[in-house]
Parts: sequence; structure tokens; C-alpha cells
Amino acid sequence: MTAPPPPAELSSLAISPDAPFTAEQRIWLSGYLAGARSAAAAPVRKETGMTPVHVLYGTETGNAEYVADLLTERLTEAGVPWELHELDAVGADALAAMSRVVVVCSTYGDGEMPDNADLFRKMVTADDAPRLEATSFAVCALGDESYEDFCAAGRLLDTRLAELGATRILERRDCDVMWEDASAQWFPEIVAVLAATPAATTAPDPAPEPEPVRRRDRPAPVPAVLAHRVRLSGPASDKEIHHHEFDLTGTGLTYAAGDSLTVVPANDPALVEAFLAHLGHDGDAPVGDRPLRELLTSAHEIVTPSRDLLDVLAERAADAGLRAALRDDRAACLWDRDLLGLLHAAQLRLDPEELVGLLRPLQHRAYSISSSPLLFPDRVHLTVAAVRYRCADRAVGGVCSTHLADRLAVGDTAVVALQPNTGFRPPADDVDMIMVGPGTGVAPFRAFLQERAARGARGRNWLLFGDRRSDHDFLYRSELLGWAEDGLLTHLDLAFSRDQAEKVYVQDRMRTHGARLHAWLAGGAHLYVCGDASRMARDVDAALHEILAAHTGGEDGAAEFVADLKRGKRYLRDVY
Repeated sequence: MTAPPPPAELSSLAISPDAPFTAEQRIWLSGYLAGARSAAAAPVRKETGMTPVHVLYGTETGNAEYVADLLTERLTEAGVPWELHELDAVGADALAAMSRVVVVCSTYGDGEMPDNADLFRKMVTADDAPRLEATSFAVCALGDESYEDFCAAGRLLDTRLAELGATRILERRDCDVMWEDASAQWFPEIVAVLAATPAATTAPDPAPEPEPVRRRDRPAPVPAVLAHRVRLSGPASDKEIHHHEFDLTGTGLTYAAGDSLTVVPANDPALVEAFLAHLGHDGDAPVGDRPLRELLTSAHEIVTPSRDLLDVLAERAADAGLRAALRDDRAACLWDRDLLGLLHAAQLRLDPEELVGLLRPLQHRAYSISSSPLLFPDRVHLTVAAVRYRCADRAVGGVCSTHLADRLAVGDTAVVALQPNTGFRPPADDVDMIMVGPGTGVAPFRAFLQERAARGARGRNWLLFGDRRSDHDFLYRSELLGWAEDGLLTHLDLAFSRDQAEKVYVQDRMRTHGARLHAWLAGGAHLYVCGDASRMARDVDAALHEILAAHTGGEDGAAEFVADLKRGKRYLRDVY
């Protein structure tokens, strides 16, 4: 028998479209070759006599993975050996054998665990979870301070590892959406602790050679021109959804189907003036080194209050009922109030210096890209719903969505950055793909379908799309119907909830075609979900489990089937 080629040679191999393999064989070979490529790219380690630090990450959009990557660079510079793993790639026995663990985990939505960390969460919270008395650990948690369950996923893992007997070597570091500074401050602290406690099995080498740096560069923000915009939703729609196109010529940005584009917004000038009127400030006088109007326009969040500001209002609001509400049930208190409304209700006028010190930095917003670079190499498309609502007698808008819809004219320049999402990509060309994306959740799937068409992919494609009314909310109608007619879409199942007396959603269409869904997944198809995390994605996941339970012998069989999908990277979500 001829020995298989070494990983370095395998890394250059690809499966020919004409090779006589079944779909299942192609899936296995694709995974094998991917592993070979990973092994060939992995840094070669010299024995240092130190037990490695296991850096484990759970990520939804790639941010936590990027922080974990940066940490491994710092460990390399300090001569500390490491191994890097996704959380869901770590089983109970492997975890129990690890002596030094650092977890970097993000939280998305209302306290949700990222998809590549959910199996790990179930493992460590199970009754038979491994004991970890021989393990020391630290956690870095990423989240969004505007959610009540800020950093909930990292907090849960930090608490649970301690409950299992592991020793915490550094207090958990919580990082808000603007996590770069907080994580950068954490790196020297955790590296110093790990370098000072090597847990050596033998005496370390006197001068270990530096290991190759494993770096995944993040594209820097660049100016890009808004080249085109058109409204997709009809005039009688309850929603206002626009298609935006940014010209990438000269920016140096390149993207892939599945990535997101972040946009740096500016606050609504009318809201800025309302703030200045409340403060009794003309806006031109400086606060620190910049005029207050400029700070409120382009430097700070003035729609969503920070936790620090809510703490101040809970202590100093004139109304005792509001103070109690801010202490006991902040979510309910903020339901119909933005920051300015809250300041009015509190009857509290803060000094400009104090207010600015309590505001969060103005955050960029990320949107799923709705185009493929194979068709649009010099343009990136976005599909964005303009958020509009009322607070008392005032009209309020989503900071970035209305910036794009109202305040950025075609021909104007915005600051944008690419946010790669390597965990959300179309499958191999011969693998079937199921996409569930109602509303603006269709965005990445438009990109996926453009990609599959351009590549001549032979895998089948099934899209479940819906919204409220077909006459006004059928986004990209002509494209989707054209793809269904020419066969690119093997199935296009639509769910317009208000077109009939009984509301119908995409999860209902899944149930209608449950046997087909199970057959596709059993045959190797990949399942993708994009859209609202708090309702749609949960309802879709519940429908998936219900369908699989009917075809796999009950809830336990469904749970194991879904776990296998996640382990195989065949159930992927881009939710928000």
C-alpha cells in the first residue's frame, strides 16, 4: 500500500468537479483536505518543557477568534507555548486533561452563546461535567453593554469553570462592543500571569526560539463612496428597506460572500441640537479638546444610555418612581425611552463635562454583505432596514440605518471596514445548501446564490424567505423568482405572514416540508439561518428540533442530530 502524502503536499490538493465521488465522499474528503491544510499552516513548536496554555474561543462574527489570535501572538513573544481551539472542538476528556486554560467568548443577542460554543456550554453545565481541580483558567468576555445580559456567555463559563473546581488565575475581563482597548489592556496582565506560572513538567530550555506568528489581519477602516441606493420595500410597507452599494475602487478592500461591512455613522443633527437645548449649551464651546456639538455628533452614543449613566440616574433622578425603576427593571424602564427622553423624565441636567464622561463611544454598525465579489469585485452591497420609532412626541431613528437612508447622499463618502466572517461561507460547490432568511436576513443568501451561479456550483439550493406582505415586502423579487425559474434555486418557499388570515412564517414552511428538510440534511446539506436572534432564529431552531424529532426517534435523537450538524459546521447562523 502506498503511504498517503504528507500534510504539506495534501494542502495543495483540490477535488476535481469530475472526480467520481459521491456527495458524502466529497464532504469527507473536503474535511480531510481542510484539516491537512490547517496542519500544514500550523506553526512548528519547539519543546520548551512547559505545559501549553490552551486558548479556547467562542465567536459569532469572528471578534473573539481575533482576540484569541492576538493573545497567542503575545504568548509566543513571551516564550509561552499554546494551543488554539474552538470551544465546541473540546470534549470532556480533553478539557479535564488541560492544566492551563484561557477562554475568549463573545455574547450575541440577549445573552446568547455563540454557535461554536453551545456544545461546550452544554458539556460544562451537564450533571456529569468533568471535574477540573487540576486546571487553572481565565476568561475574557466580549459583549454589548446596551443589552441587559452584557457578556452573559463569558460570565456563565467563568462561573461554571470555577464551580467545577478550576482555579481562577485572573478576574474575568469584560469588553464592550468597542473591545479593542479593553482586550489590549488585558493582554499584558494575562501573559504576565501565565509566564510567571509556567507549570513546567521539566526545566524549560534556556532560550526558546520564537515561534512563527499566527496573524489574521483585520482590514483598517477606509473611506468609500456611496455609489447607489434604491428602496426595496413598497410604499405601503410597514418597513423601509434600502439597497445600498459602496464603491470599493481604490480602497484596497476585498471581501468574500458571508462577510459583513461595518459603517461608522454620525448622529442625527436634530437630536444633537435637542441635546444641546436640554443642556443649555451652545455647542461651540469646547469640552476637553473638542466642541461639544462635534463630540455629540461623531464621538459618542446619544440614543442608547450607558450603564454608568443609568447608575447616575438611578441615584439622582428627581422622581423616586423612576429611580426605583432604574434599579429594579431597567429593561422595562427603557422600553419607550431613548437617552434624551430619560434625561427629561429624570429632570436632571448634567454638566456637559460630566455627561460626556458618562457616554459610550459611538459604535460602528455591521451589516451582512448581500453581493458576491465574483460578480461585483469593486462594489459591496448592503440590505438595510431603516429603524424608526417614537419616544413620546419625538421621532427617533436607528443611528446608522437612518444615517445611510437620510443623511448620506449618493456620491457622499462614509468610513467603512470589512468584518470577515470565515465561519459563515457557502459550502463546497457540490454540497446542497438550505437557507432560512426572512426580511433583511436574505442579504447573505443573495450573495451566496450569486457566488454559486458564478462558480457553476452543482449543489442544490433551497431558500425559505418571507416577510409581511408579498406586494410590498418581497425583497429582490425579480432576482429570486428568476433564480427559481432557471433552476439555481431548486426550491423557493415563501412565507408572507399578512397575506392571509392566519399568519405564516418561515418556520411554518419548514414544518410543511419537514420530510424534505430531514432528507436534505441527512444527505449532507448545510443549513444556514440569518436574521433576528431573539425571535426568528429561536423559532427556526425549535422547528428544526421538532422536525428532526419526528424523523430520528424523539427529542434525544433530534438533539444529537443538531449537535452533529454543529460539530460538522453544517448548521451556521448569522443572527443579530
